[in-house]
Amino acid sequence: MKNVAVIGAGTMGNGIAHTFAQSGFRVQLIDVSENALKKGIETITKNLDRMVSKETITEAQKKETLSNITTFNNITEGVEYASLVVEAATENIDLKLKIFKQLDEACPEGIILATNTSSISITQIASVTSRPDHVIGMHFMNPVPIMKLVEIIRGYNTSDEVTNTIMDLSKTLGKIPVEVNDYPGFVANRILMPMLNESIETLYNGVAGVHEIDTVMKLGMAHPMGPLQLADFIGLDVCLSILNVMYEGFKNPKYAPCPLLVNMVRAGKLGIKSGEGFYDYSESRKAEKIAKQFQ
Repeated sequence: MKNVAVIGAGTMGNGIAHTFAQSGFRVQLIDVSENALKKGIETITKNLDRMVSKETITEAQKKETLSNITTFNNITEGVEYASLVVEAATENIDLKLKIFKQLDEACPEGIILATNTSSISITQIASVTSRPDHVIGMHFMNPVPIMKLVEIIRGYNTSDEVTNTIMDLSKTLGKIPVEVNDYPGFVANRILMPMLNESIETLYNGVAGVHEIDTVMKLGMAHPMGPLQLADFIGLDVCLSILNVMYEGFKNPKYAPCPLLVNMVRAGKLGIKSGEGFYDYSESRKAEKIAKQFQ
């Protein structure tokens, strides 16, 4: 298994492509948007440059990693030689089902189809393919090149052979795989998202301000980042999407998104990606642009 296709060149997709390429795999990075592919490669290059400056890798290793990545904007062409496909598109069930139907038609029999979904049912995704035993969840954490954990999620029909293969493969990437079962949110987001949602509820109810809530959790609970800042980093739209999946899956009101979160997403305040969420990132972005002019 030396050829891996990654669907989606966004934050998770380019991070997954970077990780496989740095481990010596030939990577086909696929996205319908040429601009997304360009930005994805730029991000990978910047991250590799940072690793070179920290002497984590050499300049030669950086060049080799980049040479291992080829970009495509057509799924059929991109997966032609792949032994494994990892889908890392937007956390949208309709989009993922569409992609997996395409993958099932384009990929030869026996190819493993993995999804980086952080909450959507693996069994449901597998149901639109003719190979449900070869569909599995491979949930990387962000930032992918740094974070060690990979949640490996078995669908109802995922075979032992496929599960063992992906567990072993994750270890070759220097990751620590943890096998979990197929329920909404799996383990990571089933625990994390209610905490973030409750933090937003605490703000919404006027118990304390943004800075105060984050400070309590950082200093009192030894969290490296406050929950509201973390939500900004994840993307408030992503948080809302995951909570909706969990609420629909369990029909339990404890997973219902806070009205404040819903309104912020409607208003386009999505966190870092939009320049504003619970914190205002516009000034830091301006500073970055000014700094780049003198580099």
